[in-house]
Amino acid sequence: MESVQAIKQRFEIIGNDPKLNRAVEKAIQVAPTDISVLVTGESGVGKESIPKIIHALSHRKHGKYIAVNCGAIPEGTIDSELFGHEKGSFTGATNTREGYFEVADGGTIFLDEVGELPLTTQVRLLRVLENGEFIKVGSSQVQKTNVRIVAATNVNMFDAIEKGKFREDLFYRLSTVDIMLPPLRERKDDIHLLFRKFASDFAHKYKMPAIKLDDSAVEILLKYRWSGNIRQLRNVAEQISVLETKREISSQTLLSYLPMENPNLPSVIGTKKSESDFSNEREILYKVLFDMKSDLNDLKKLTMELMQNGSSKVQEANKGLIQKIYGKPEENAIFEEEPRVEMLPNQNNMIQEEFEDDDDDQNYLFAETVDEEETLSLEAKEIELIKKSLERNKGKRKAAADELGISERTLYRKIKQYDL
Repeated sequence: MESVQAIKQRFEIIGNDPKLNRAVEKAIQVAPTDISVLVTGESGVGKESIPKIIHALSHRKHGKYIAVNCGAIPEGTIDSELFGHEKGSFTGATNTREGYFEVADGGTIFLDEVGELPLTTQVRLLRVLENGEFIKVGSSQVQKTNVRIVAATNVNMFDAIEKGKFREDLFYRLSTVDIMLPPLRERKDDIHLLFRKFASDFAHKYKMPAIKLDDSAVEILLKYRWSGNIRQLRNVAEQISVLETKREISSQTLLSYLPMENPNLPSVIGTKKSESDFSNEREILYKVLFDMKSDLNDLKKLTMELMQNGSSKVQEANKGLIQKIYGKPEENAIFEEEPRVEMLPNQNNMIQEEFEDDDDDQNYLFAETVDEEETLSLEAKEIELIKKSLERNKGKRKAAADELGISERTLYRKIKQYDL
């Protein structure tokens, strides 16, 4: 068995990162078997090297090796490309065609971007993995094939399975052995080494002296995030080699070739909401309560004015109701308009405590007693607010959530809860 260093040299794999060495080591170990392999990693990390190593070190090395980019083939023709078709099976099928699985019998097929396969094609692929059988498009005859399948993807497969975009049984059949290639930003010691290799290659290709980075440029090179990984690094090295007349490259020159991206920022793996759902629920509840209080005060004032300005007969008929709501005439303070209370950001805790204090008769914010006939539904008010906001924003939930001061997640749950 060849060593890891010998294999890297043979397949021109540059770098000494432990994770990279482990990936190559796993490829060497699994090559003599026929089990399926799934290569994972971000776009541009060099996933296509692993299936070549596996094929070259397997007993199938004299058979055919076919690499298929599943994301580049239209959904309507992917089945025909992989499994072949019979003459007349669809418009344009003027001849019988052999698919990749038939052509590569006895060899290896590399399915790149396997996460992009349509669900119908995934079912066909699962059958090949289980018993080596497939059926051409437009045929009823079952055919056998003996191929080694190595797949690769930059998609988070567990998310794809959860969203129903990828079959869970197919994932576990493909990933009998999982080989993960690390992103370039996690291989700091390999970045400058790779850049120098690319600079040397392009100097030889374009027959010019190789470019060289000064110390400040090397520092920028190592701190940059390299979202496109090795592919992006290679493109930058080629651009600088061709366009720059000076062979000594400074940090300013290097930065002019890098996309606007803060080189000091770490990789963002995930995001976390700054406010909890409870906080968002409380905010909308406070807003509804204050709107209800304002509407109730206006209603009481209007009702009292109507009763006062009406006939004595109306006043006499509603005398009990007036005293019940506002007290006796000498105690009536409804004519003095109550000041509106605005909620400040630092009042949340205070309002929460006052809201729970049922015995505090002096509590101004919630002092007024509302009888059963006057009680308004908080739920109805909340539904009304959400409906109006969605109408104003033409159904755009993000804009509606921003207007209401709540998170999109909370708004989605409310829409589902109230069946809006």
